[in-house]
Amino acid sequence: MHANVGDLLIIHGHVVGHGDRKAEIVEVRGPDGTPPYLVRYDDGHEQLVYPGPDSFVEPAERQ
Repeated sequence: MHANVGDLLIIHGHVVGHGDRKAEIVEVRGPDGTPPYLVRYDDGHEQLVYPGPDSFVEPAERQ
C-alpha cells in the first residue's frame, strides 16, 4: 500500500450497521509512501494507523 499526504484512507466496516470510515492522510511515516499513516477523521480525531487488508487508499484529486 502506498499513499501521499491528502489521500483518503477508506476502512471497510465489519459490523452490520457500521459503514465504511474515511480518514484524510495527514502524514506518511513509512519509506516511499508506505504505512504507518497519521490520519484525521471527520470528527477531528487523529490516529496512527497501520492499515489492514480491509483498507484501501483513494488518491486525492491532483490539480
